[in-house]
Amino acid sequence: MTAEASHQEHVPESALAEPVQRVGPLWITGLVLVNVGINAAFFGPIQVLIAQQAQAFDASQKEAILALVTGAGAAVALIANPLFGAFSDRTWSRFGRRRPWVLIGALVGAVALLGLAVAPNVAVATTLWCFVQLGANGAYAAITAAIPDRAPVEQRGTVGGLASMGVTTGILLGAVIGAVVSGNFALGYVVCAAALVLGVMLYLAKGADDPLPRAWIPPFSLGRFLASFWVSPRRYPDFAWAWITRFLVNLGNHMVILYLLFFLADAVHLKETQGIEPATGFLILTGLYAIFTIATSVLAGKLSDRMGKRKPLVILSSIIIAIASLTIGFFPVWPGAIAGAIILGVGFGTYLAVDLALNTQVLPQAAARGKDLGVINIANSLPQVLAPAIAYPFVVFWGGYISLYVAAAVIGLLGAVFVTRIRSVS
Repeated sequence: MTAEASHQEHVPESALAEPVQRVGPLWITGLVLVNVGINAAFFGPIQVLIAQQAQAFDASQKEAILALVTGAGAAVALIANPLFGAFSDRTWSRFGRRRPWVLIGALVGAVALLGLAVAPNVAVATTLWCFVQLGANGAYAAITAAIPDRAPVEQRGTVGGLASMGVTTGILLGAVIGAVVSGNFALGYVVCAAALVLGVMLYLAKGADDPLPRAWIPPFSLGRFLASFWVSPRRYPDFAWAWITRFLVNLGNHMVILYLLFFLADAVHLKETQGIEPATGFLILTGLYAIFTIATSVLAGKLSDRMGKRKPLVILSSIIIAIASLTIGFFPVWPGAIAGAIILGVGFGTYLAVDLALNTQVLPQAAARGKDLGVINIANSLPQVLAPAIAYPFVVFWGGYISLYVAAAVIGLLGAVFVTRIRSVS
């Protein structure tokens, strides 16, 4: 028996046992607000502020600067989420395992955002955005792990739905910040930093987080620590199928959204047919998508808890997302785009709530919840990196937007197929 296995057998139940007491409204509100703050800090810069700053640095090279800054940040995000999840698993503190990392992550992210407001050149801006990703992903890894720490299985759909509502609300808030500052990206970064700090305050003050005594943490070994990030598909097949499902559904969703602005301009001919600028049309569709994502994530989470089932709703959501893709592709007109955005919001909102609950139920061991959820969250970040490379040849060489949206539908449906391979969750 390894030292880690021996320690895990004797870990205090209050820290690692499956929770049985339902979490209350105050704890859930703190969880939601953390997600709002983190995603406002992510998406205000990604959607608006970094692009404006790139133009200020060098208008002739703004596309390349935007790609450099966001690409470097995405690479950091891939590593930071599982890494800080693992750190939180091993944290001993009277404040618990997760709250210290929510605090540290928020502070690092906020300071880096303030630095971005006065960054003198591209190199400094790139470095600071990487620190924003580092801090915000550290906080996100910790707050996500808090869900299986505190919420019982029969409540996780509801909690997951509300957490997903917080994510989407934060994305919307980021867009609003970008619009309100009216090109003053420095002010925008300051507001995003404030949103991040304010978002974590209730959870830090009131979020229950059982401490893990230092004596119960196994001795640190770098080799064992690094090896722990590999979760064997042979030993934990349900974890592997859940990861693949999340990756495919997210990849399909990103392929739908990625070229939507160009689709409105070049396929829908929105300005010529409706007198609407493509950027305005994109904002309208994003708003509709977000509203329906928020609404359905809450409803689907509660429904999943009542049913006591996750997989049927994951399958249904994958089918709905595929229908959205095909609607947009085969009806390249403004009403078709509106219908597609609404259908996509319904499908992805359902998916977000239920899939989060499902993933918390296939984690290999309680002692590594943070690290394992961080590994699963790679399936959120990696599609953002891969989607442009996969989508580009469909648009340019393989049939245009119809082939792109058909491919996105097929990829999303594969997620519905693979979720059926999960055996430990109904």
